[in-house]
Amino acid sequence: MSDPTTELTGGPALPQKRRLVTEIPGPRSVELMARKRATVANGIGTVMPVFVRRAGGGIVEDVDGNALIDFGSGIAVTSVGNSAEAVVRRATEQLTRFTHTCAMVTPYEGYLEVCEELARLTPGDHAKKSVLLNSGAEAVENAVKIARYHTKRQAVVVFEHGYHGRTNLTMALTAKDMPYKHGFGPFAPEIYRVPMAYPYRWLTGPERCAEEAAALVIEQITKQIGADNTAAIVVEPILGEGGFIVPARGFLPRIAAFAREHGIVLVADEIQSGFCRTGQWFACEDEDLVPDLITTAKGIAGGLPLAAVTGRAEIMDAAHVGGLGGTYGGNPVACAAALGAIETMRDLDLPARARRIEEITLPRLRAMAERFPAIGDVRGRGAMLAIELVKPGGKEPDPAATSALATHCHRAGLLLLTTGTYGNVARFLPPLVIDEALLTEGLDILEAGLAKL
Repeated sequence: MSDPTTELTGGPALPQKRRLVTEIPGPRSVELMARKRATVANGIGTVMPVFVRRAGGGIVEDVDGNALIDFGSGIAVTSVGNSAEAVVRRATEQLTRFTHTCAMVTPYEGYLEVCEELARLTPGDHAKKSVLLNSGAEAVENAVKIARYHTKRQAVVVFEHGYHGRTNLTMALTAKDMPYKHGFGPFAPEIYRVPMAYPYRWLTGPERCAEEAAALVIEQITKQIGADNTAAIVVEPILGEGGFIVPARGFLPRIAAFAREHGIVLVADEIQSGFCRTGQWFACEDEDLVPDLITTAKGIAGGLPLAAVTGRAEIMDAAHVGGLGGTYGGNPVACAAALGAIETMRDLDLPARARRIEEITLPRLRAMAERFPAIGDVRGRGAMLAIELVKPGGKEPDPAATSALATHCHRAGLLLLTTGTYGNVARFLPPLVIDEALLTEGLDILEAGLAKL
């Protein structure tokens, strides 16, 4: 008789093979979805209606025994793989010691170790300090608080297609109405939105995008907002929920130079793009961008809730004692998990693994774009890649085709996420430890789905 404990073991020991034993969703998942409808608020949506039993590597196994290829990583969270050995080991050791004391009451060494790692890993050789928090939205909100306190200014500049969270302030920072903002106002004031250098949709073409977009942004800040009134410019080096938009090369350095010239705090929101996802530790390194503040979450702790604001010591130290913090911020178990995740990233050289995923995936996606006119654009870096689907013959977004493609992939055992302001982008966020054979098989499923559109 098999050992049920072994059967339920996930993590790196989980067999790395796709397996379908029922339709998707299976009967047990259907039963659990009925329970969800009865007890969970309707506002909590579901991308793929299956309930997970275990996961590891590039596989997510559901309660019906189906083993699905994971191209989502919990939205870029489990970059080191689910239940990675070092994450489990360090978190388990911490659980046996204590689960919580509150870092603001009686601190502990793990909090310091995470902040020390962040100072080493984030761009720039200046003195840095951090505050640890619970979620990406909380990190962005605290970055704005810190920037306002430091500059004694109020205006915050954000970008079209940007996404920064679901709290009241971060909803105001976010560009997309449905589902993030619709019906939840009024929102925080003194938020100003400026154009993003979106090469595929820039009216005069991608070649002129960086220069024209930067000039337009600088003009709007100067003439409409006032540079001397602006506390912070908050930008994703690669936009996440907005559609994995890679700003035209040269745009971000020009914005950074303008911010530096006028004493504006530049905040890089690396919540989705950070921790090796784009082939470097942080996406802003691609153009040697050194932000004043950087927000991180998602991939930082291998699946446990942790986030951070890291930045120039003189800016981070601006707020008065007691002005920053939170009951659970930098929870000791989450800190231990983060140290395990960073250990894994170093030991496995996950930036190189992300670049290898790009080497395999990007040529396949470009070949598909040549074959299927529904693909208007292929973009991204490392293991943060996407295709934008449009109606053939133009650039009109095609969210219906995108939804149909995702449904095909789900039924075939591939967990695929969609995104984008127009709902027409399929995004690829596999765990950085995914087996190359699984990656290729997932791309085969995607191609078969495109052929059916």
